[in-house]
Amino acid sequence: MKIHLRKILVALGLAVLFVGGHRAWGWGGVALVAGGIVMWLLLHFNRFMTVMRRASERPLGYVDSAVMLNAKLRPRVSLLHVMALTRALGELRSPQGQQPEVYRWTDPGGSWVEAEFADGQLARWTMWRPQPEDEGETAAPADMPSAS
Repeated sequence: MKIHLRKILVALGLAVLFVGGHRAWGWGGVALVAGGIVMWLLLHFNRFMTVMRRASERPLGYVDSAVMLNAKLRPRVSLLHVMALTRALGELRSPQGQQPEVYRWTDPGGSWVEAEFADGQLARWTMWRPQPEDEGETAAPADMPSAS
């Protein structure tokens, strides 16, 4: 069984807050700490609901710019954070319920970012951009000397 140190530290921290509140102000301190924790939970729930509401208003796997998303991604950010950046749910590319989860976001130009999440945190991502057509777009401008 995999035990996450972070979960243990959070539980110990909450216990220390409750004990400290009780020692400092009695049962009023416990109520104050409990009120603070409830407020913190409500703030996170409100953020979660805002992200999900915005994501529900956009197409699945859509992002305005895959290049900008690629520039803003950082290792170990949560799936909720990536959904807040894209304002859309990602298109699930891995089998349902299997770890790691792979999601893809595509922009209108055909570029996409595929992100791999292990235990809800971003592990790695790749970006793909379509190659320009060979219609003179790759040729050097006439006023610049060619590198030969």
